[in-house]
Amino acid sequence: MAMSVGSAGEDDMMVEMNTTPLIDVMLVLLIMFIITIPVQTHAVKMNMPQNNSTPQTKQPEVVRIDVDFDGTINWNGELVPNRADLQARLYRTSLIPDQPEVHLKPNKLVTYKYVAMVMAEAQRLGVTKIGIVGNEQFAN
Repeated sequence: MAMSVGSAGEDDMMVEMNTTPLIDVMLVLLIMFIITIPVQTHAVKMNMPQNNSTPQTKQPEVVRIDVDFDGTINWNGELVPNRADLQARLYRTSLIPDQPEVHLKPNKLVTYKYVAMVMAEAQRLGVTKIGIVGNEQFAN
C-alpha cells in the first residue's frame, strides 16, 4: 500500500472532519455553562450579636496608677508607701462587682521590673480591666 502525496484528484473524497460546527456547539455550551453558574461571593457569613442593650450613660470609674522612674507608685496621685498597701488596694478594686478601669502609666525611664510587678500583682489579685496608657512617650 502506498500513500498518495500529490494533489487530490476529483474522484477522491475529503476525509478531514469539518470542526467549525463542533467549535460553534462547544462555544454555545460554554456560554450556557457560564450563565448558569451562580455568582461566587467571597464573603464569610457570620452571626453577629445584636445590640439590644441600652448604651452606658455613666462613665466608668478610672483608677490611675503611675510608676515613677525610681519605682515609686502613685494611686490616683496619692503615694503608695509599700507593696502590701498596693496589694490591698488592688484586692479591694477586684472585689467591686463592676470593676473600675485601671490605667497603668509608667515613666519613660522606669525599669521594667517595677511595671511588671504592678501588672503581675493586679493579675494575681483578679483585676481584669487593666491597660497601659501613655505609650506615645515611647514612640521616639
